[in-house]
Amino acid sequence: MRHDRSAAMLTWVFALVALAPAFPDSVVNSRHNLSVGGPGAVKATAESQVCIFCHTPHDSSGEAPLWNRYASASTYVTYMSSTVLASPGQPSGASKLCLSCHDGTVALGMVRSRASEIPLFGSGTMPAGSSRLGADLSDDHPVSFAFDQALSAQKGELVNPSLLTGAVKLDRAGNLQCTSCHDPHDNRYGKFLVVQNSSSALCTACHTPTGWTGSIHAASTATWNGAAPDPWPHTQETTVAGNGCENCHQPHGAGSPQRLLDFTPLEANCLSCHNGHVATRDVAGDFSKASVHPIAATDVHDPKEDTVNPPRHVECVDCHNTHKATTASASPPNAPGSLLGVRGVSSAGSPLAQISFEYELCFRCHADSLNRGAATVNRQFPQTNTRLEFSPTSRSYHPILAAGRNPDVPSLVSPYTTSSIMSCTDCHNSNSSPAAGGSGPNGPHGSFYRPILERQLVIAEGSSESLASYALCYKCHSRTSIRGDASFGEHSKHLGLRASCMTCHDPHGVETAPQLINFNRQYVTPSSSGRLEFVDSGRFRGSCYLTCHGEDHDPLSY
Repeated sequence: MRHDRSAAMLTWVFALVALAPAFPDSVVNSRHNLSVGGPGAVKATAESQVCIFCHTPHDSSGEAPLWNRYASASTYVTYMSSTVLASPGQPSGASKLCLSCHDGTVALGMVRSRASEIPLFGSGTMPAGSSRLGADLSDDHPVSFAFDQALSAQKGELVNPSLLTGAVKLDRAGNLQCTSCHDPHDNRYGKFLVVQNSSSALCTACHTPTGWTGSIHAASTATWNGAAPDPWPHTQETTVAGNGCENCHQPHGAGSPQRLLDFTPLEANCLSCHNGHVATRDVAGDFSKASVHPIAATDVHDPKEDTVNPPRHVECVDCHNTHKATTASASPPNAPGSLLGVRGVSSAGSPLAQISFEYELCFRCHADSLNRGAATVNRQFPQTNTRLEFSPTSRSYHPILAAGRNPDVPSLVSPYTTSSIMSCTDCHNSNSSPAAGGSGPNGPHGSFYRPILERQLVIAEGSSESLASYALCYKCHSRTSIRGDASFGEHSKHLGLRASCMTCHDPHGVETAPQLINFNRQYVTPSSSGRLEFVDSGRFRGSCYLTCHGEDHDPLSY
């Protein structure tokens, strides 16, 4: 009976060879045809049989389908990451058979049905390149693991394996193998894939990332402009939507093994497109400016890291979820589409799996984190926790979490009112962004002005007052009103003395002082009586106890 089946198989193969032109995508016309008539560069010097390199009707290894090859003796390094829940073991089943060629250790012509190795052009083993996987499979999609309902339920974002009844299939034991994605006899879709992978149809047969179908990366028709480097060196697709998952991931030979990312360092996976060569805005250029979020300084982001106190770092994916991001805009304080699906910290200090408001993302690193960094200015009332600075319980604050306390701010320019709510990115933004009058990207990626300010704000004293020097303040506050002393009778005098807005005011907020008064201790010291204080005496009235520019105020009232 066994020989009858073998004879039938060989009869079919001979018929296939005879009719090869009618089956242009069959194994005969693919690189898996290692016979002397094969179309690839790797082929035999004289052997004319096609199937012999994998199959034999007699004396096979005992493994289906009538396997003719010797198994590799390699012990493999399998895929591993902090987020993998499957248990990939040593390759088994069909995957082990594939690796008898593709790990590059067994000669391609070394088959059981021949007493000697079939000679091939070249070295005889799989030549170096993307098809030679080697024994280190840590940069390849995991195989030989049970893809069952328990894994699907535990992992989430995976299909129920009972639905894998189409081209993508598990083996008889319910394991995912190389043959779940590849059909070694049919190359109609290229790379011997079982389905055409445009828009990652093969990937999404198993993977169902939440939000992916509505994301910009799944929908964008943007193309590469041809300027080096190629963002998609391993695909034939020409648009972002066409590349789908492979904008960032590759299933074999990944540049960054954990999560099979295309490139290392991590930010290269984003900036390969967001450099003006695919995406319209050049985000990469902003990271070369004087003040940046330092993505290039570290490479330690991990999806399992502590939300509030991970190792100190910042990467693109700390602020952007590439599976969920959209181009939707939002009114403050709501998070725009570019920030959908990222973690943060609430105004109460609680970790959040997904933010709703932009400031919740900023609070992740700039609030309760023990490594949140030093203050930019040496203040009278030091505070580097921005969540507390902006707290509506503070005496004064810029309106990030709630409308401001002061109902009378005559310097505000339209459309701002005392009921307005702001976003952190109203101040911390690219200096070349549309909001700043430029054509660059929005967002606090980088700026010419420290600390990542959209416009110039001179902190040090000694500069002449000008629209440019305090452009950030004058974005919302009328220069005419400020210089006209509409709310404080000494504004024009102090500006004339080349004092900075930042000498007296702390733009985030002050827990214990009104009018954002929080003196810069570099320039302001206690008065002759030892007091350093601003006393609010009512509408547009107050007294200062301090020494500044050599003048003792003990007090000076207005």
